[in-house]
This record gives sequence, C-alpha cells and structure tokens, in this order.
Amino acid sequence: MFSNLGMGEILMLVVVGLVILGPERLPGAVNWFFTTLRQVRDYATGATQQLKDEMGGDFDAIREPLQQIQNLRGMTPTAIVTKHLLNGDDSVVREITDQVRSTADSLNLRKMVEGAGGESVAASSAPLEVPAGPVPTMPRMHTPLTPEERPPFDPDAT
Repeated sequence: MFSNLGMGEILMLVVVGLVILGPERLPGAVNWFFTTLRQVRDYATGATQQLKDEMGGDFDAIREPLQQIQNLRGMTPTAIVTKHLLNGDDSVVREITDQVRSTADSLNLRKMVEGAGGESVAASSAPLEVPAGPVPTMPRMHTPLTPEERPPFDPDAT
C-alpha cells in the first residue's frame, strides 16, 4: 500500500507530525492511524468474504474474466511475441534490440534524429532539397457560410 514511500518521505512525515502535533500527541496519532488502517483492511476483507459467501460459485465466474483482463494489461507486443512464439525466451528479442542499437550508434542515427550537432552520415552526403514556399495543406471541403447565408438542408439526414 505504501510501497512508493521512501525513507526520505517517511522522515519528512515524522518531522511534519512533530511540528504540527508536538512530541506529546504524535505517538497517539500514529497509533490511531495504524488502528484505523487495520480496521479498514478488516472491513474490506470482511466485505470480500461476505460477497463470496452470498454469491457462491458466481463470484469465481465473475472474478475469472477480471483476472484475465488484469493479465492482459501487462502484455506489450514484445511480451506477446516472447510468450507465444518464443515460449518465454526473450534472448532473441534482446539480441535483435542490441544489434539495432549498435547499428544506430555506428551510423550516428541517434544524434541525427535527436538534432544533436556533430558529423553524421547524412551530413556528409548531399543535402536534401526542400521546396521553397508555403507548405501545402489539405483542401477545404466546404467554404464558410456568409452571415446572411442559410446552412444547407438535407431531408434524408433528418
């Protein structure tokens, strides 16, 4: 529940608690917090157990598709290929990724794509010619209506 709290955050909470509550009331506040947290966990567990008891076998029938959806959330295209085509062996994918990175580094493509300075393969060859003038845009399908003009009426659309 509090897995994303680091030691620095916990120390800051203790210092803020000392300043706001004082050293006399801080232990009681910490005790109250953890007691309340334990009660909330017990209520949640009790509600889940009560739901299981009332629904019986239907609870598992509902829970199974939800578990499948939860498993699909972590599936990326790489994970799908690794799981289904490579039987969980991701060494092939890692080798291909390393080869692509080393090729990109040798061609200096990363710097060229990121816009960093320096000599690159594309800079040493002839520059690409870009046509001068405005960049063409998509044509408008309809011209805007004038203030006096009525919009078109389509009887089949209404």
